[in-house]
Amino acid sequence: MQPISVVKGEYVRELLNKGIREEGRGMLEYRSIGVKHSVLQNAEGSAQVDMGSTKVLVGIKLDMGEPMSDKPNEGNLMTMAELLPLASPEYETGPPSPDSIELARVVDRGIRAANVIDLPALFIEEGKVWNVFVDIYVLNYDGNLFDACALAAMTALSNTRMPKYDKEKDEVIREGSLGKLKINNVVTSCTYAKMGNKIVLDADGAEESIMEGRVTIANDEKVVRAMQKGKRGAFSQQDIEHLMEKSFEKSKELRRLIENAKGE
Repeated sequence: MQPISVVKGEYVRELLNKGIREEGRGMLEYRSIGVKHSVLQNAEGSAQVDMGSTKVLVGIKLDMGEPMSDKPNEGNLMTMAELLPLASPEYETGPPSPDSIELARVVDRGIRAANVIDLPALFIEEGKVWNVFVDIYVLNYDGNLFDACALAAMTALSNTRMPKYDKEKDEVIREGSLGKLKINNVVTSCTYAKMGNKIVLDADGAEESIMEGRVTIANDEKVVRAMQKGKRGAFSQQDIEHLMEKSFEKSKELRRLIENAKGE
């Protein structure tokens, strides 16, 4: 979380109490969003998302591995998030922080719950399956990493090339004519921050520094697939019902961004 002065925090809080956000946008409005796909040449799929000043990069890699013992006929999905020190003075090198672990888990949960990847289709033969690695890198932090990373991950998966396995040579082929990774569904997330009795969508860094509660709602076109609550602040049942409805509305905008970023 980005450090913020007491004076700046009080200023932002006073504006919110008046129903005003510092940038002038609506309480339930996203900042400008930029989406680019296929930004990494050596990855099977990739995407960069700029959400205001927040910038994230996602790379997708596929490799052969062994299936999980309880799911011998399915491939594996593994999601990792790295909060790079260049993104914020608060981020440090070393083992994954609780924030990076939570970020990876929230993005992963949305993808799994919505059955985005056809894991049974990643079975190769007995003892061999495809592993799908979703690697998230935060390049610049200014709030709302959850939605930016979920959008980048979904865009990258939608543009992922599917390697081939040459059984005779026992090798992975990553060049030439390759198809796309089979995608069953599209999921997006909307994250809301609560300060007092005000709730905002897509909190920037200053707003996140004073938020009392946070909830992330991941949904596809028809169903809420996952939720994640953060901080101590509470949301009423009426709040959650309203925010779920708003998430379906906002997801249409996010899905259009993914569709527009699809490769040929």
